[in-house]
Amino acid sequence: MKPSINWLLAFIPISIVLERAHMAPPLVFFAAALAIIPAASLIVHATEQISTRTGDAVGGLLNATFGNAPELIIATVALKAGLIDLVRASIIGAILGNLLLALGVAMLLGGIRFRDQVYNADAARVYSSMMLLAVISLIIPGTFEGYFSDAQYTPQVQHLNTALAILLLVTYALYLVFMLKTHPQLFKSAAGSKPEHHAGPVWSVPRAIATLVGASVVAAFMSEVLVGAAEGTGKALGMSQAFIGLVLVAIVGGAAESLSAIAAGRKNKMDLSLGIALGSSIQIALFVAPVLVLLSWLIAPVPLTLAFHRAEVGALFLTVLIGIVVSGDGRANWYRGTQLIVVYGAIALMFYFVPEVSR
Repeated sequence: MKPSINWLLAFIPISIVLERAHMAPPLVFFAAALAIIPAASLIVHATEQISTRTGDAVGGLLNATFGNAPELIIATVALKAGLIDLVRASIIGAILGNLLLALGVAMLLGGIRFRDQVYNADAARVYSSMMLLAVISLIIPGTFEGYFSDAQYTPQVQHLNTALAILLLVTYALYLVFMLKTHPQLFKSAAGSKPEHHAGPVWSVPRAIATLVGASVVAAFMSEVLVGAAEGTGKALGMSQAFIGLVLVAIVGGAAESLSAIAAGRKNKMDLSLGIALGSSIQIALFVAPVLVLLSWLIAPVPLTLAFHRAEVGALFLTVLIGIVVSGDGRANWYRGTQLIVVYGAIALMFYFVPEVSR
């Protein structure tokens, strides 16, 4: 009877009942959001169980694919519903949530318990350079569309986004080769400790796979409920699609990974915390975003373009710069964590009070 995140699974039937009863959209939205959180946690846990039986390369690929599965599922459902602005905002929000909120809380709680924490600065610099590369790549489509917004240039805009998506996927594949195959020493813990075995009972492979599939199905079903109530929730609470995607949907989709990063920080495992937070952000920018662009050609009413609003691009660029400054020297403390949290709060407030963001 110990408190568990799995208790939130009770919100699955609750959200279904609320939706069928045509209750207020905010009630449906937040009930579905709470139901997705334990499903996301089970996806990550099952992936960890499977990866303990594979090599590092396969384990890294599994974590890259399924670790961000909740964000990918929610965004896919939103794409199918034609909520393009919500999808774009959720991409930016997932990156901001990892770089600022999750890492900030991890540094804050870890710094309170251990005063000063150290981690591998080389790994932090690699993560930071990859994020800077990703941000520059994500700025290009919006800049192109800003100069060539006429209808006659629409094919060129779409072709640019498709080509860029393929280029980002290739870059991500090379990043995995660099991290797992050719230069794994750059990502070793600063403490030089050996990788720990998975804590707790070890699952059988069939159980892990069944849990992974079942949790993904639950997340997909609840995502449809959540996305269906998103627009009504925004109107009822005075929130724009940008705010809902950038803050609410991003926090829900990344809940499991954020909690893992925070838990690692509290245990003085800042290398692991940094790898989860920054590594997940890289996955979002170089894997999830381009996959959504290619997927939109098949399921969305209109193809997704990575032409973000100016405010979103500005927030993302500043976030990466702040992340480089804060994490570059391999040391963390509670005040650095506070700084990251404050920046996240300021950005969230900006998007809350701006109902419509012009490009």
